[in-house]
Amino acid sequence: MRAFSQAIDRFCQKHRRFGIPKLMLFIVIASAVAFIFSDAALQFIAFDPILIMQGQVWRLVTWIFMPLVNHLIFLVIMLFLYYFIGTTLEREWGTGKFTIFYVFGVLLNIIYGIIMWFAFDMTAPLDPTFLNLSLFFAFATLFPDITFRLFFIIPVKVKWLALLSAGFFVFSIVSDLIQGHLLAAFLPVIAILNYILICGDDLLSYIRPMKARASPSVINFKKAAKQAKREQDAQPYQRKCAVCGRTDVDYPDLEFRFCSRCNGYHCFCIDHINNHIHFE
Repeated sequence: MRAFSQAIDRFCQKHRRFGIPKLMLFIVIASAVAFIFSDAALQFIAFDPILIMQGQVWRLVTWIFMPLVNHLIFLVIMLFLYYFIGTTLEREWGTGKFTIFYVFGVLLNIIYGIIMWFAFDMTAPLDPTFLNLSLFFAFATLFPDITFRLFFIIPVKVKWLALLSAGFFVFSIVSDLIQGHLLAAFLPVIAILNYILICGDDLLSYIRPMKARASPSVINFKKAAKQAKREQDAQPYQRKCAVCGRTDVDYPDLEFRFCSRCNGYHCFCIDHINNHIHFE
C-alpha cells in the first residue's frame, strides 16, 4: 500500500499539471442536474452493459452522477458535504493525486461491472454510494478530529461517523452474503479499493501500537531536528524547501512546514508539503 501511494506521489511530482481542477464541483453540478430530470435522467445515465455495447458509451461514466436521495433538502446537504470533502482532499493531496484517487475508484467499479456481465450475465447495480464512501473514509483518515454537527445540532467527530459508515459497509456485505448474492457482496470492497491502496498505510498508523507508531520516522525526526537546528544556526536562513530550494530569506511571505512522515528533519514550502516524495 505504501509503495502504491508513493508511486502516485512520484508521478504527481513529475507531472504537476496532471489532473482535473475542481473535479468535485463538476460532479456535484452534474448530480444536481440529474436530480432535476429525475426518472428520465436515471434511465439515460444508469450503468447498463447491454446498452453500452450498443453504443451508449456515456453510461460508463454517467452513473456516478446518479442522485442517491429523492428529497431536495437531503440532496443539497449530501452534495454540499461531498463537495466540502472533495475540495478538502484536493487541497491536501493536490489536484493530480485527488484525480487519480477518484478516477481509479470509478475504473474499479466499471471493470467489476463489466466482468459480472461478461462472466455471469449479471448487471452490477453501480451507483456512487460506495465510491463516495471511499472519499469520506479518506477524509476521516486524514482529518479524524474534525467535528461535524449531526442534524445541525449534535457535534460528532468525523472519525466516529467513519466508524458508523464502516458498520454500514460491513452490514451491506454480510447482508448480501446471507441472501446468497455472492457477486454483489464483493462490490463494496471493489468500490473502496482505491481508499485501501492509497490511504491504507495512513489507516494502519492509527491502529498500530503506540510504540510502533512512534518509530522509526518520528524518532528520527526528533533526533534530526536538533542536528538540523545546529546546522541552520550557521546559515543565513531558517527555512529552506527540500524540493525547490526556496528559503524564508528569499521569500519572506512564503509558508514553510516540516514533514514528520519523512525520515529525518526536512522542511518544505507550502507548495510541496503535500506534494513530495517522502525521505526514507
